[in-house]
Amino acid sequence: MTHPMAGQLEALEREYEQLGERLGLPEVYANPDELKRVSKQRAQLEKPVETFRALRIVLDQIEQAQQVLRDEQDAELVALARSELEALEAQREQLDQELALALLPADPNEGRNVFVEIRPGAGGDEAALFAADLFRAYSRFAEQQGWPVEIFHRSLAGGAGGFKEIIFSVASTDAYRLFKHESGVHRVQRVPVTEASGRIHTSTATVAVLPEPEEIEVEIDPKDLEWETFRASSAGGQHVQKNDTAVRVTHKPTGVVVTCQDERSQLQNRQKAMRVLRAHLLESLQREQGDEIAANRRAQVGTGDRSEKIRTYNFPQDRVTDHRIGKSWHGLPAILDGAFLPVFEALAEAERVKTLEQLGRQPSP
Repeated sequence: MTHPMAGQLEALEREYEQLGERLGLPEVYANPDELKRVSKQRAQLEKPVETFRALRIVLDQIEQAQQVLRDEQDAELVALARSELEALEAQREQLDQELALALLPADPNEGRNVFVEIRPGAGGDEAALFAADLFRAYSRFAEQQGWPVEIFHRSLAGGAGGFKEIIFSVASTDAYRLFKHESGVHRVQRVPVTEASGRIHTSTATVAVLPEPEEIEVEIDPKDLEWETFRASSAGGQHVQKNDTAVRVTHKPTGVVVTCQDERSQLQNRQKAMRVLRAHLLESLQREQGDEIAANRRAQVGTGDRSEKIRTYNFPQDRVTDHRIGKSWHGLPAILDGAFLPVFEALAEAERVKTLEQLGRQPSP
């Protein structure tokens, strides 16, 4: 049994094998840039080629089962072939869907590290505390996966504590794939510790997720930058700085401003600020080029008003609800302690279903 795209898929398979052979060449292995380029090309072909190979086996098995139905007279064998054929057709449908997704143009941000920016929205001190809760939840999730988390900037809120702003990075080839749906307004409903009457308060925090570009992907003219230095409030939250180690950089053509004060040297803070600035400029560039993912991220963040939300964390009902997919999970304390994987996986599955619908296919149950 032949797949309608067999010719194109076999060509991809040959290219995949040729790239594997190139990786074994001494001249490629000795050239880091070429090695990275060839490895990336091969990695992009791995999923469609592996899926096609699995599909080809299933198609052969379907042909064999159909041959049995055509030729066999034994009723028991015919019944067995029909049963096998039903299971094989379900496998074929599933693999067809996976292949359709694998053949889509790769998201240019897949495989990147991310910067996550969290800021309180509506709700005063309670919103600042919620921003801190989200940071802890995300960092705990990353820690459980074994992914490094690095803080780039944090501004503490007064009074009850929490953050006025925190920017951190998560380093993993899976970071963008899992965190990209977190951009938007998150709402919390709970009784603040300072509320004597037991009244439930509603507050929000905004999350922005930015893929980290390679340095060479975003060129920045030093003349376009305006640097300011000031005294950091703390270093690691412990020691008061006596020198102006904190930095603020403004990219004059776009107006993007980045502040970094978490390191103890001005040089380190400048280097970190440039990494965050490049991520903002990459997002801006992708948006100008019509990048749908970046555009959706910006649309989801909104103003931080209570009426705009992608997810609600309801403490009295011990429930987390993602409003984009209409799904809820109980066990809120565990989720805010880093158990985010079921939420991330549900959002990824919803994205898969939506993509298949756009391709005119019905997703498998």
